[in-house]
Amino acid sequence: MGWSNIVVVAVVSVIATQLGSCEDYRPAPILRTFTSTAIEQVILDVTSNIEDPVIATLFTDCFPNTLDTTVQHHDSSDTFIITGDIDAMWLRDSTGQVTPYMEYASLDSALQVMLAGVVRRQSKSVAIDVYANSFNYNDNGNGHQDDIRTPAMTGSVFEGKYELDSLANVMHLSYLYWKYTNDTSIFDSDWQASMDLIVQTIRYQQISTLDELGEEQYLFQRETTAPTDSLMLSGRAAPANKCGLSRSHFRPSDDSTTLPYLIPSNAYAVVALRELADILRTGLSNNDKADDAESLAQEIYDAIYSFGLIDTPDGTIFAYEVDGFGSTYFMDDANCPSLLSLPYLGFCSYDDPIYLRTRKAILSKSNPYYFSGTVAAGVGGPHVGLGYIWPMSLIMQALTSTDATEVSQCIDVLKAAALQGSQLNRGQGYGFMHESFWMNDSSRFTRPWFAWANSLFGELILSIVYKTHPIYTFSKASLNL
Repeated sequence: MGWSNIVVVAVVSVIATQLGSCEDYRPAPILRTFTSTAIEQVILDVTSNIEDPVIATLFTDCFPNTLDTTVQHHDSSDTFIITGDIDAMWLRDSTGQVTPYMEYASLDSALQVMLAGVVRRQSKSVAIDVYANSFNYNDNGNGHQDDIRTPAMTGSVFEGKYELDSLANVMHLSYLYWKYTNDTSIFDSDWQASMDLIVQTIRYQQISTLDELGEEQYLFQRETTAPTDSLMLSGRAAPANKCGLSRSHFRPSDDSTTLPYLIPSNAYAVVALRELADILRTGLSNNDKADDAESLAQEIYDAIYSFGLIDTPDGTIFAYEVDGFGSTYFMDDANCPSLLSLPYLGFCSYDDPIYLRTRKAILSKSNPYYFSGTVAAGVGGPHVGLGYIWPMSLIMQALTSTDATEVSQCIDVLKAAALQGSQLNRGQGYGFMHESFWMNDSSRFTRPWFAWANSLFGELILSIVYKTHPIYTFSKASLNL
């Protein structure tokens, strides 16, 4: 039985006592899948600096949610964490889920071992199938085994969608682990082989569609009523013309791309390849492979500014997707990497002029997936459908804003949206970030258990309490919780 079947029950913890009458909605300690003394101390420290008891409770619930509920297996060499209500491990989600814990790894040996296991599991997963986005705990055959795909599905793969950001996330998580622990012992020959495969795959996917005709490394088709769950042209996706960018057949939302070069994922790949180069050069003294990763990053970076921009009456902005033939598509999706997240990812500055113009367009009717209703306005996407706003996008809007009023407004909406679900029936979403909610009624929401969004909310609150939020760099305003 997977941990997804655990019934979440309420306890009045030490943290809840500290908050007075404000009860948290975490699982009872005996039911938590992993406990870190360092993270528990962070919760105490942060909540003692928050005046709003609702925000304090939401942080108490959300920040440790991945540890509390999704660590399905961990030992000295391996960690498997599920995404929440789906009993599988996504490369992208798992990185986002554990990112806010990384800076505390050196303070808690058990936490460091667990996080090292996530890095190892990700690199092993890449070796199993570099084109897959999510994996089973073992060769159990769960998931989308009927998909028609090259390479063929195996029992270890839950879903086999190729998403460039999955590979970027694997590199990025390795970098975060190394950055905060200075431990290179986990970067063994198997890990290095997986990194080689990542670089080779990203470089291969720079190819033109016609240049690989009949010899494709990757094809994907699914029998479905949802067009975004399959690829056109017998599984090839829309045609691409070689331009230096790298193809991504699917988006971070697991929806198919409209045009094959996804700019946010290419931008993230630039950042992650440079981080990989830093590990290779500084941590492992492998200058040749570091040079190779840096060279690929620079090719993609140059191509973004040559082919990934759109001229508008208001000035140049980033495209969401392009094809290398001259076609561009502007939109943004709630899932990260997104155009909205570019400075959060480290691709550009928060005050970059092209980014600021892009940001303005994202948060307007220029973006077909920006929804404005009676209870909220924000970014959604095709994955859930029209009119549904994702808390993840509101968190990212707040994380990338240098306007205190905008940040406060986002937090107010997140508070209201999180206080939906059943207070009596634990596990029904009350006190947590949901996947999405209806723009006119936040009680209509999807996925009550979505660990990545909970971790991201934790990051937002940490950035405000510990004053690492960009507003403290780019504005004289202050944020109060």
